[in-house]
Amino acid sequence: MDLDENRMNSGTFPLPDRVMLGIESSCDDTSMAILSGNRLLGQFAAVQHVHAKYGGVVPEFASRAHQAHIVPVLEGVLDQAGCSLNDLEGVAYTRGPGLQGSLLVGSAFARSLSWSLNLPLYPVHHMRAHVVAHWMADVPNLPSGPMMALTVSGGHTQLLHVHSPLNMEVIGTTLDDAAGEAFDKVAKMLGLPYPGGPEVDRLAAKGNPEAFRFSAPRVDGFDFSFSGLKTSVLRVMEKELAGSTSISEVMLQDVCASVQATIVSMLVDKLEEAAVAFGLEAIAIQGGVSANSGLRSAVEALGKRRNWSVHIPPFRYCTDNGAMIALSGQYAAEHGEPGALNEAPLARWPLA
Repeated sequence: MDLDENRMNSGTFPLPDRVMLGIESSCDDTSMAILSGNRLLGQFAAVQHVHAKYGGVVPEFASRAHQAHIVPVLEGVLDQAGCSLNDLEGVAYTRGPGLQGSLLVGSAFARSLSWSLNLPLYPVHHMRAHVVAHWMADVPNLPSGPMMALTVSGGHTQLLHVHSPLNMEVIGTTLDDAAGEAFDKVAKMLGLPYPGGPEVDRLAAKGNPEAFRFSAPRVDGFDFSFSGLKTSVLRVMEKELAGSTSISEVMLQDVCASVQATIVSMLVDKLEEAAVAFGLEAIAIQGGVSANSGLRSAVEALGKRRNWSVHIPPFRYCTDNGAMIALSGQYAAEHGEPGALNEAPLARWPLA
């Protein structure tokens, strides 16, 4: 490890006060942020509500909404940050992974800005950026060394051995559904509105997590599997309802609490196993599902029990956000080369 990486791992690695715009459009939210170094000057987002009636994201509608939102979002973040386009010193954008059409809107816009303003352009890996968010200046308890990080974001569930913002490796991933997809699919099965994850979390807070037992697929190593969980919930519901088409509010709360407890246990058990196996004393979670109250509490409890350092980002950096993209661009600007204007977005992009 070189001197610079040692300093980065100690939490003292400095970033110049470069003004960086970050553009995030990988799925159904258009988000932009402007940073100076790792300090947030402004963040602005447009949320797409069109998908709620379909119970999931419709890719074509998502890309059209990005087209409608992207200019107003830029205007909003510039106003919030008190900046003009002439103040920008770099443009970072999500190149992948994500929905191809959504990525194309964001990448085309970023490349156009870069070309028209003669600014360096930095393509960012979306999943890496979720981890990098832990180094935002306003995040309490900045990482001070290597950590085992659990990313739970949309269609991704990954365990990463994180050495620094620039050096991380995937040691485990999902073999089928991701945790976020399991939450949403169970919610749809229960008739809850989309997005289902927050609804399950809300109802779980009122229920009994031991009311039902759902089978949790066991996978060797550090990989995950959630596909059998949905089937287990369906079978239990069929037995409990016995032909009835309605479910009581109390039963709904208990099912949500039991489902959430099962998923959280699967995630936290793997996180603990991996941290022990790699001899780490710091753990982290990030991604949209890291906003789940049950998961946050369980990870905090694990850290307290093991006397480990725990890193959980504020809610504003959990879901897809422009700040994590801009900060990834800052590190790329300091330690790499700008991207090319003709780089195509990558819907599938392994985190090397």
